[in-house]
Amino acid sequence: MRRNAAGEFEEISWDAAFDLVASRLSEIRARHGRDAIGFYWGNPTGNNHGALLMLSAFTKALGTRNRFSSGSQDANPRIVTSYELYGSSISIPIPDIDRTDYFLCLGANPIVSNGSVMTAPDMRRRLRAVRERGGKVVVVDPRRTETAKEADEHVAIRPGGDAALLLAMVQVLVERGRIDRPFLESTTSGWAEIERRMAAFTPARVAGMTGVAADTIARLALEFADARSAVCYSRVGVCVGPHATLATFATDLLNIVTGQLGREGGPMFTTPAFDLGRVARMSGLDGRDRWRSRVRGLPETLGDLPSAVLADEIETPGDGQIRAMVTFAGNPVLSVPNGQRVAAALDTLDFMVSIDIYINETTRHADVILPPCWNLAEDHIDLLFNAVAVRNIARWSPPVVERGEGELADWEILLALTERLGGGALGEPWLDRLLGWLRPLGVRWTPTGFLNLLLRFGPYGDRFLPWSDGLNLAKLKAAPHGIDLGALRPGIAQRLFHSDRRIHLVSPCMLEAMAGLERDLDTKAGTNGLVLIGRRELRSNNSWMHNVPALMSGRERCVLYVHPEDASRYQVRDGEMAILESRVHRGEVRVAVTDEMRPGVVSLPHGWGHADSAPWQKVAGGHPGVSANDWVDDAIVEPIIGQSILNGVPVQLGPCAA
Repeated sequence: MRRNAAGEFEEISWDAAFDLVASRLSEIRARHGRDAIGFYWGNPTGNNHGALLMLSAFTKALGTRNRFSSGSQDANPRIVTSYELYGSSISIPIPDIDRTDYFLCLGANPIVSNGSVMTAPDMRRRLRAVRERGGKVVVVDPRRTETAKEADEHVAIRPGGDAALLLAMVQVLVERGRIDRPFLESTTSGWAEIERRMAAFTPARVAGMTGVAADTIARLALEFADARSAVCYSRVGVCVGPHATLATFATDLLNIVTGQLGREGGPMFTTPAFDLGRVARMSGLDGRDRWRSRVRGLPETLGDLPSAVLADEIETPGDGQIRAMVTFAGNPVLSVPNGQRVAAALDTLDFMVSIDIYINETTRHADVILPPCWNLAEDHIDLLFNAVAVRNIARWSPPVVERGEGELADWEILLALTERLGGGALGEPWLDRLLGWLRPLGVRWTPTGFLNLLLRFGPYGDRFLPWSDGLNLAKLKAAPHGIDLGALRPGIAQRLFHSDRRIHLVSPCMLEAMAGLERDLDTKAGTNGLVLIGRRELRSNNSWMHNVPALMSGRERCVLYVHPEDASRYQVRDGEMAILESRVHRGEVRVAVTDEMRPGVVSLPHGWGHADSAPWQKVAGGHPGVSANDWVDDAIVEPIIGQSILNGVPVQLGPCAA
């Protein structure tokens, strides 16, 4: 669809649309330089193997370093921690939930998420099984979540206190001589420096920042060390806080110093049928801080800049200013902090194109919208989430519905634009030339065909050997329920990629972050005032699903959770509207009073705020809610990676004027 002179969208042919987009992007790139084009991709891409495999070639064809993604909102602390510790962003330890005896869960709600970076169905049953076999489940969260209600113990921490809590637990184990020194000596480097620095993080000293009593911290540490097997797991709630990367590092540090990493029942590395880590390393994607944003100097991670600087890069004049924007399956107006500023910035662009199935809060600003076919009209191989599953599995799913006439898959849209911008399907000139020579013979790149190569040369593949009983795509297709490749395997050597094949506990960024946290212990401990955190909702996934009628029935979900003490203190009532204000935004929210919250903490779910798109998304427009990110200050970022700080946002709350 193309926006006409009247500002309305009208249908045009695919070829006309591709030619228009390529022409405008090429013109802007020629006039203003390669970085004049911005690119944002959203996390639905991770559920789509075709788009995921085309993304690298497309971004190479664009040639820009102004690339952004939803990952810089909640995933990069995990990615950077893995890169610093293990030498690869893709080396991510997964909780061996089915064999552990002690599950310590911070800032995660796996009963609702089904295990973020811990893919598994029926998480409620799995957590209950831990307890039934005599183990213990402890949830550390400012809110008594659905997962916390199933746990043996809930620790209501202050938002932003996770790193301090975990480092204090390590300090207890160091002081009590409960660390696994043989494991540290044989697999790590830098432990002496880390051990020295732990002295600053005693339970008594961190109690003010964490809101957790010193004796509770010490008890949790000793319980963890005493367990036959134990795993510490942290996710989104930790990954969006003020010390997110350090807190994720501290999560792994606790697992490492107790010798649990790589052991049954601890955090273990997967052996996926499709080795994404190998692809990332071979393509040059794996890495961080290879360049920085023009404005504010924030570092890239896996090729993407922090989305907190997106509006700055559009608004700020000079060489490299973003003048054209491409969005793919993303809604940064709702996903990026201070979204109203982002929306205003999009209106100043010379050109914008969106590849998306919806006209939404972001794509309504586009000059051209390229809508792909329904994802159920394509076959599916789960590359990303099977690579972080609690068992090694592989599965191919056939299309469920037929494509409509003239419809294209999103990977075909990306490929058409890539070729018109001078690139090729593989993103490497010599490989693309080879593919071009083979095209007259009927050889055509497809994502599923490419995955067959990855599968056959992967850890379970047949290597094209006729006598091999290894995997290939035909065998995968013949197993409609997938193939169980077994439990996670003990060991860590296969996922260590530093040249010395050791875990690197010391890096300049982590040491600097520890020093910053130590300063905060003295200056911000026990800070009074109200803070805002986010939350997941079971029938909602980010901003995707609010236009589905079956998921929007029932109670109102976009409400502000407030503890009864805070409701009384700030004179707000259950079910009524109130005023919530931060440094960057003031707006009305509906209040739900609940003792699930820690006093001093309020909570809004993310992904809402659909009022502006009501004409195009009728169901979502009828349940607009508010965007929690409007209250998030885009000027304040996490110190290591420049990520937005979505949890622990200082706010004020009060009744609406009569």
